[in-house]
This record gives sequence, structure tokens and C-alpha cells, in this order.
Amino acid sequence: MMYRRTFLVATAAALSTPFIARAQADDLRSALDALPQLHSLQISRGADTLFAEAPRGPGLDRLANIKSCSKSIVALLLGAAIDRDEVTSVTAPLSEVAPNILPASATAGAGEITLEDLVTLRAGLERTSGQNYGAWVNSRHWLADALSRPMVAEPGGQMLYSTGSTHILGAALTEATGQSLLAQTRERLGRPLDIEIPPWTRDPQGYYMGGNEMALRPTAMLKIAKLMRDGGQYENAQVIPESWITASTVPYARSPWSGLSYGYGWFLSPSGYTLARGYGGQIIASHEARNLAVAITSDPNQPARSGGYFGDLMRLLDGPVLALA
Repeated sequence: MMYRRTFLVATAAALSTPFIARAQADDLRSALDALPQLHSLQISRGADTLFAEAPRGPGLDRLANIKSCSKSIVALLLGAAIDRDEVTSVTAPLSEVAPNILPASATAGAGEITLEDLVTLRAGLERTSGQNYGAWVNSRHWLADALSRPMVAEPGGQMLYSTGSTHILGAALTEATGQSLLAQTRERLGRPLDIEIPPWTRDPQGYYMGGNEMALRPTAMLKIAKLMRDGGQYENAQVIPESWITASTVPYARSPWSGLSYGYGWFLSPSGYTLARGYGGQIIASHEARNLAVAITSDPNQPARSGGYFGDLMRLLDGPVLALA
């Protein structure tokens, strides 16, 4: 009798699974309907694609500006350069890694800023983002401008969100590897993941912009999310060292706006997500404990503040998306 009852319960549960999944998908679509700024959403659990739709925008296979998700890509390139002994250590200072990018006008102590300070956005230099962004990108020498700004905090101290810091890091990697950021990204991520990496913005000196303006297809963004989720592996090949992925999820700082912790180029949420975040609501996210990889694109011309649309996206990730796992 007990066996029959257990069998009937198990059978009923199995039969109800498609209906539960359908109800969860309906909840997800209802959530997306309430987010008119969202262009696309993809969710993968393990090898399975749970959801992949583009209710708005150009679609899943058209290039999208990933904005500041680029910072997280540059962070992965740093891990690859260290693994190849092109950079001695994450704690190596600029004066050792790329002395040629230090201008004569560099702020005192700029040469002692480490790559770790840059990748964790704790360089200490006045920010080039926010209200300073326009003047910075319109300057004649982005590196000189960023490296000559006053020290407003101790390097390695508080988080100062600044695209200039990641641009300095990208230029340092260019000098250390002898390859442009474009060449590095194509060779070290594009080729093993079989994704297209088109050229993007360069500064007046020819360095590819570190930290903004890269473009990827949403399907490529999902592959990078899987790479993060799977410890740097993609299709059984180790693309980025697992040790670097692990180190990337150690919190070094906290954003004063979102409250999220920040590791080596990646935000870390209390619910367990590791995520890249770009202006307008571009997101590359992984949740190792739930075996999830997520990619989100949004209208790149509208803001996504932590107290607004980005907060809505975090509620989407923590609610309907996690429910699918």
C-alpha cells in the first residue's frame, strides 16, 4: 500500500512538472511585460536553455553595445595575461608593468597603483565617470588625463567607479602583452568561445577603450555567463584559469550606489550572482550554486539606476529567474 501511494505521488509530481514549468515561464513573461526597457533575456541551467526571447530590440543575434560590461571582459583578459606570465602578478604596479603609459604630468604615486587597484576600481584617482565622463573622452590624451587627476582616496581603499581606471588597465595589458585589447579579446575569448568581437572605440593614441563601448551578440553574452558559471571552462576547455574566476568573486569593495560587492571586475550580489553591469541595463550574470547563466540586453540609451530599472532587473534575477532553478 505504501509503495502504491508513493508511486502515485511520484507519478503525479512527474506529470505536473510541465505545468509548473509553464506557470513559471508565464510568470517570467508577465515580469518582462512590466519592463518596457528590456530588449532580451536568456537563461541557461547547465546545458539546457530555459528561456531565450527578445520581446523588443534587434534580437538575440544582432550586436548590442554592452557598455560597462566591457570592464568585466578586461578583467578576464588580466587573468589570461597573468596565466601566460605576461604580467608577473595582480599586485604588480604600473611602473613595472607599463611604465611608458605614465605621463610626465602623472599624479604623485600613480606609478605605484597596482593592477589589482585598477581591476577592483580602487585606484584612488578622481573618477572619469559620471559628471567627468564627457570632459575625459573629449580630452586629447585619455591616459594622461586619467593618470594626472588628483588622488582623492588611498589606492586599494574605497571603490571609485571610473571607466578611466579600466582604460588604464587595458592600456597596461596592451603594453605587457604586445597585443591590442581587440587582438587579446579575439584570441583569448572570441576564438575559444566561437564569438564575434568587432572593433570598438579607440582613444586618440590608438588604445582600445577599456571599460566601455564593446559590442557583443546577446548569444555571445550568454556564453561568457556560462564561462563564469563553469569556473572558466567552455565546452570542456579551460579558457580562463579557474583560480582567476575564483579570485574574481572575492569581495574587495562595495558600490556606494547599488550596495553590491565588487571583485575583480565583477559585481557580487547577496543572492549569489556574479554579474557584469552596463549602462541602460546590460547584464552578464552567473549563479554557480544554482547552475544558472543569464544574459540581459536593454535599451542602451536610457539610464538604469540602482534605485530604478537596474533595481527592477535585480528583482527579476532574484525572483522569477531563480525560481526556474
